[in-house]
Amino acid sequence: MRKVLLLGSTGSIGTSALKVARDIPERMQIVGLAANCSVEALVEQVLETGVKQVALTDAAAAEKARALLPSDVVVHTGTQGLVDLVNESDADMVLVAIVGTAGLAPALAAIERGMHLAVASKEILVMAGEAVTEAAKRKGVNILPVDSEHNAIFQCLEGHRHSIVQRILLTASGGPFRQLPADQLPSVTVAQALKHPTWTMGRKITIDSATLFNKGLEMIEAKWLFDVPMDKIEVVVHPQSIVHSMVEFADNSVIAQLSHSDMCFPIQYAVTWPDRVTNNLKPLDFAKVGALHFEAPRVDDFPAINLARHAGTVGGTLPAVLNAANEVAVEAFLNGKISFPGIWQTVERVMTAHQTVEHPDLEALIEADAWARRKAAELI
Repeated sequence: MRKVLLLGSTGSIGTSALKVARDIPERMQIVGLAANCSVEALVEQVLETGVKQVALTDAAAAEKARALLPSDVVVHTGTQGLVDLVNESDADMVLVAIVGTAGLAPALAAIERGMHLAVASKEILVMAGEAVTEAAKRKGVNILPVDSEHNAIFQCLEGHRHSIVQRILLTASGGPFRQLPADQLPSVTVAQALKHPTWTMGRKITIDSATLFNKGLEMIEAKWLFDVPMDKIEVVVHPQSIVHSMVEFADNSVIAQLSHSDMCFPIQYAVTWPDRVTNNLKPLDFAKVGALHFEAPRVDDFPAINLARHAGTVGGTLPAVLNAANEVAVEAFLNGKISFPGIWQTVERVMTAHQTVEHPDLEALIEADAWARRKAAELI
């Protein structure tokens, strides 16, 4: 049985995690919930799970929740409230599904308390991979990936030495513009970019999928999760999203992990690892799947992958700068302030202007993040 504290409970990952908890109640118990401002959804989740500790980062939402929740439910407030929730919880695992950098402080707090970390937020390892992985090693804490791609790699590596890994192959759906001619990208609308062909996700990560920045961020994340250099990490486009990622070993053999596109699969494996537990999820019917298709990403038309490869190779504060600039640029695109290509153009200009700090401490990372946001906003 895992006692799980769920940060980001009202988002797509959070609601999937609650489905898993319903499916395997003998192995997963939700003991705390956190959201940004979705009061009604959080109240429903509290009534379902019976948790006594919650957090809402939005102060007005937290006040509203206190009026709606039973009096014995403690409501923590703000970004510090996420850390307080971790520190006052009896969880043995924290599932971080918060978009952006807000999940970093509670993730580090969880590690310090010896709680295992299930990571669905790319930004934690992209921004502070060195600090987070070193802290986890020091405390003897497992970092378990929840992203479908990294969870797939984690499964493929089971029982194999990392020293014999030749390539990590991250699969990408290609997003909604996989076949769109490059000269049409400047006219892409927000509505078009939010129509993902495979997954139902939040707005920010859906735009990241359309630009392929999600794959770039995943490359940097994989570097830290699996302790491999950037030149061993590649991206291959796989529109069906059945093969979630692959690992090629020294003998040129490749092991892949396959399942339907349902986040419940990786969430369950992260929670029940090293066990595999029966569930009610849909099995694959290979006759119905038919053919599986793969192609190279269009890195010239979608430069995000190369920008991320450069940031991950240089290291230091540059990945944090890439991540922060991308967050600001995505928000600007969603608000109609820049074009679709303006997202990666802004990120590249911010990265070029940055003076990288090597082996940064947390203070330096936070400063680099703040600088990149100011610089991106100035450019926009």
